Amino acid sequence: MRYLTVVVKPDDGRAFHPLGKELTDDPAIERRAIHHIELLDDDTVLLFAEASGSKERYKQIMEESPHVVSYLTAGDDRWMAVSQFDPTEAVRRSLELQRESLLVIETPIHFTSDDNLKVTYLGTEDTFRKLYEYAEDVEHLTFDILKMGDYEADESSFDRMITSRQEEVLEAAVDLGYYSEPRQASLEDIGEVIGISPGTVGEHLRKAEERVFTELVH
Repeated sequence: MRYLTVVVKPDDGRAFHPLGKELTDDPAIERRAIHHIELLDDDTVLLFAEASGSKERYKQIMEESPHVVSYLTAGDDRWMAVSQFDPTEAVRRSLELQRESLLVIETPIHFTSDDNLKVTYLGTEDTFRKLYEYAEDVEHLTFDILKMGDYEADESSFDRMITSRQEEVLEAAVDLGYYSEPRQASLEDIGEVIGISPGTVGEHLRKAEERVFTELVH
């Protein structure tokens, strides 16, 4: 079995879906990850996702959206949502490809710092060729290949733990000696390299450390 990791991004400021754009554009909501997505028999999409921020604002958007069939939420500060909605043609075709071939999407799917999607597909060279054909044919979406190779579950598990932004901050922290003894870099030093504030650096590091350490002890 092979893996293919890509960043999927909409062109010209567009969005994967009008509903997703509205959620992404709202500063009260932070979309974190997609844990499950599938095309149902009635051609609607079932999505299980993770977010934080204002759950009340999320509910308001879902109630007012003409695309939403139904939805459920659970949790408080960091919450989960199940939603059923009508897909765009591009989304429907991509999920049809998954349903009709030996193409598997590894979850969770993380949102990048630019609100694009970092997706790892599992399959064969033949299924990846079909994916390439889909990517070339679909309008307004770009697929940037990050890496490809033979799939090893243990080696790929780290990518599932943290977002690409958290990974970028963590790598900078290690390279600069933040975790050395004695410590050779500060949050300010890391922030200057990445281009973000020290407070944001600290938040990314805490979240990355929490996910990695939780994985190690379970």
